[in-house]
Amino acid sequence: MTDRQSTSNRRDLLRSGAALALAAPLASLASRGAAQDLSLYALLEQAADLTVLETVIVARDGAILAERGYRGHSTSDPTNIKSASKSVMSALVGIAIGRGVLSGVDQPIAPILRDEVPASADPRIERITVGHLLSMQAGLRPTSGADYGRWVSGSNWVRGALAQPFEDDPGGRMLYSTGSTHLLSAILTEVTGRSTLDNAQAWLGPVEGFSIASWQRDPQGIYLGGNEMAMSPRSLLVFGEVWRRGGTGPDGSQVLPRGWVDQAWTPRTTSRWSGDGYGYGWFLRTIGGQEVRFAWGYGGQMLYIVPALGLSLVMTSDDTPRPTTIEDRDRLHELAAAIIQGLRAG
Repeated sequence: MTDRQSTSNRRDLLRSGAALALAAPLASLASRGAAQDLSLYALLEQAADLTVLETVIVARDGAILAERGYRGHSTSDPTNIKSASKSVMSALVGIAIGRGVLSGVDQPIAPILRDEVPASADPRIERITVGHLLSMQAGLRPTSGADYGRWVSGSNWVRGALAQPFEDDPGGRMLYSTGSTHLLSAILTEVTGRSTLDNAQAWLGPVEGFSIASWQRDPQGIYLGGNEMAMSPRSLLVFGEVWRRGGTGPDGSQVLPRGWVDQAWTPRTTSRWSGDGYGYGWFLRTIGGQEVRFAWGYGGQMLYIVPALGLSLVMTSDDTPRPTTIEDRDRLHELAAAIIQGLRAG
């Protein structure tokens, strides 16, 4: 079977799954729920054809409609969510602003990280703000992709990120970089006097079901902002639900500052690779005819929020390096579209 035939077959399976969901009978309101559950079950059965897929959770208005683990994986076991953790960093920065430990998204970062700013730094470094780091508009050359390994092999990741040459002015085009979100972790560490993990446990830990199982640190002990964070798919769902509810916990408590969700989900720039919008740690695009906000981690670690439908979707995948990760992400988008279309019809 050729790669093209395999891709076509996967698409056919997902479309047939969407058709099953769309075919839920409308004979009565009482029978619609059972029919919808059955069609969603069938769709997730067909999704097993996506060989990189490890888990799926579908929740509506906070209630789990369906969840599946594939090939021995479980939704309760921790997994590396990779860059989906950039959305966690967005939450932590928002909370820090709400608590007054940061003055806002327009706060310059150089005074906070002065000891790590190279003496020969481009003067434009003084213009980089917290918001620029959140929206990937710092202007510094990215430390992600081909340059990631070189960056993390250095002895000081914060200084290494700040030492990158400028490829655009601060506030210019989107330059996706884990170095930017790591600088946010360093900033939170500096302004609070405690680690980013301690902040996460204090600020997000009270939300029932949320926990971070493990998280890599840099040579100085700063937790890696925006990568190498492990949590269970169930915990990732709990995190997503806080955002879907506008920043509140399941008990109605205010977890994120009022208005932060809207700020983070406002498009600030556009990915030159995908055309997706990007806010503060979240990608924005239309999927299945609905406006969707999503976190995306390498290999296919996905958290989709569909506000208009009250829908949260979690998908985790094999994070082994491979050349097909973008294609695999697109297949997960297709699966998300099938689920969305089916639930809209139901």
